[in-house]
Amino acid sequence: MSLSPHNRMFGRYNAWANQRLYDAAAQLSDEQYRADRGAFFKSIHGTFNHLLATDRIWMQRFTGSGTAPDRLDAILYETLDGLRPAREAEDRRIVDFVDGLDDTRLAGSIQYRRVSTPEVFEQPLAPALAHWFNHQTHHRGQVHALLTGLVGRAPELDLLFYQRLSPQAGGR
Repeated sequence: MSLSPHNRMFGRYNAWANQRLYDAAAQLSDEQYRADRGAFFKSIHGTFNHLLATDRIWMQRFTGSGTAPDRLDAILYETLDGLRPAREAEDRRIVDFVDGLDDTRLAGSIQYRRVSTPEVFEQPLAPALAHWFNHQTHHRGQVHALLTGLVGRAPELDLLFYQRLSPQAGGR
């Protein structure tokens, strides 16, 4: 079974889910958007920055190119208006990357250093991608919960919902 279509679907799902959350966050006041609500990265703003930071870190590991912060809690952009175009550009970069993967590359491995320690790790690429997409979903779930707590609702993010809307993702 080829993993290439699976990863292409997750690349597109990632961009779709991010767009929905950014659209919802744009409806908040700046105070709501920045409020420390007890999440791991405190606020929606902190969590959005963390996701962009870790996506850049992983993309540098996967591709060997691009800039990556040296902190997981880096605030890369101070405003949602500054952060959103960077998120959209990174999502396009992610889609382009996974679109270029074939089974030979997916069967390979990557070497990288963690942000917090100097050890070099080697990891098969396919499970690293699974971790990465799962990490994105995990933190988007936190933003979803923060939005629900702030305004009583958050956009639908279920993968099945995305698949139903997107025939190329396996929907009908």
